Order: sequence, then C-alpha cells, then structure tokens
Amino acid sequence: MKNKFYLYRKAWRFDGAPQEEPQLQEQEWKELLKQGGLLVRNTYTFDCQENTSFWYLIKDQFEGLEELSGNTRKKVRRSLEKIEFRKVDNAFIKQNGYPILRTSFDDYLIKDRITNYHTFENYLKECGNKDYDYWGLFDKNDNRFIGFLTVMLWDTSCEYGLVAVLPDYKRKNTAYPYYGLFYTMNQYYLQEKGFHYVTDGARSITEHSNIQPFLEEKFHFRKAYCQLAVYYKWWMKIAVNILYPFRKIITLPRVKAILNMEAMQRGEK
Repeated sequence: MKNKFYLYRKAWRFDGAPQEEPQLQEQEWKELLKQGGLLVRNTYTFDCQENTSFWYLIKDQFEGLEELSGNTRKKVRRSLEKIEFRKVDNAFIKQNGYPILRTSFDDYLIKDRITNYHTFENYLKECGNKDYDYWGLFDKNDNRFIGFLTVMLWDTSCEYGLVAVLPDYKRKNTAYPYYGLFYTMNQYYLQEKGFHYVTDGARSITEHSNIQPFLEEKFHFRKAYCQLAVYYKWWMKIAVNILYPFRKIITLPRVKAILNMEAMQRGEK
C-alpha cells in the first residue's frame, strides 16, 4: 500500500490519478501511519453524483475561445500576444525557477509554507522520478523568463502543479499571464493530447491563492465531487477534536488547514 501513497507535509496522499484512488480499509491506513506522518487523506468515488463537501477541480471539455466570455477572450489574446508559453525541462526550472517561486510565494496573502532552495530542489528531484511536463513563460519583448508551471502526467489526465509568476507581471493590466497560460494548457492537454480531463487538484484547505475560483469563473472548470476521509495518529485525533470548536478563531496556518480539512470531512465547510 505504501507505494501507492506518498508523504507530503506529514500527510499521506494518493500517488496517482484521482479516479484510481480506492477507499482504504482500516488496516491499510493504519499501516501507512506506522510508516510515519500524522494523517492519511483518502478521497474516493471520484466525480460522483452527490454534492459532497470535497472535490477535485477539473475541466473535461475544450471548446476554444468561443466558450469564454468576451472579456476573458480579450485577455487571453492579449496574453498570447505578449507572452510565449513553451516547454522547458527539469534542469531549466532548477537553474532559473527559484527566484520566481520565492517572490511569487512572498506575494501570497496567506503565508502557509516556508520555501527555501533546498525544498525547491527536493521537489524537482521528486518530479524527476515521475512523469512531468514543465512549461516556461517568456516575455516576447526580451525573452525574459517570468514564470513556470509543472504538470503531473497520468495515462489519460494530468494535474497542474506548482505555478509561479513574477508578481509584476500578474499586476500588469496588459500582460494577463494566467489567462494565456491556462488557455494554452487546456488546449494542449485536452485538445491536442486528447486527455479525458485536466485538474488543478483537490479543494484547497489553505486558501492561500485564488487560482481555483479563477479557473471556475474564467475557464469553466467544474467540481468533480468525491468522498473524503481523514485518518489520524491517535494523539493527533485527540488534538483535532479539542481544537475543532475553536477552528474559526485559530490563526496558525498549518493548524487552521488541518481543521479546515476536518470540517470538510464532517460536511461542515
């Protein structure tokens, strides 16, 4: 079971496409916790009919510019005029990506993580052991490298991963980097590659960025509902139950994120 899950920030998560994740039996999640970590996140019944409190944000159709609003079409075209989106490799991101990532994370409203070059390097090392695409964003005026996106590939779907863009370009009213980026990604993976869907991942428990609401509103991503179960170390479960009534006033980002996920498991968020 361990080789189907990986440990991320002390939480076990499924290492594969969302539709392939099984519902864990008690002996299975207990075995994972024996190997380390504080909790196991188990999502199953991907894209079910029930409107649950947890989901993956996905897009499974691509209809070109015609499916977008007039305002979004205008911004996509402007972005494509000013920015080039092209594939790069892991080594290029490793050599050039960290300053962009650092300034991008510093610009987040919610500081939910500490990022240094060592963690960045380890992340890219893990990516190198799996099937990933890497995309770079380049200013067409001077070929300046201004952002990147990593994409985890599965057989018939993919997940948009780590994205970072220089804050100055996010704020420029004429660049619109995210509009061109996600339009290009959706076109490439859904239309050209013929993937069944692309996803921006599961519902955010940290709410550190506005990417998911942006994708829903501008590019018609939808919620693929699923069931969520969270299993804890015994003492962690006690701590969560004690702190849960105070979840709305707790401000520590990592604690708040765990309590948010617990609320989602209970269907209360």
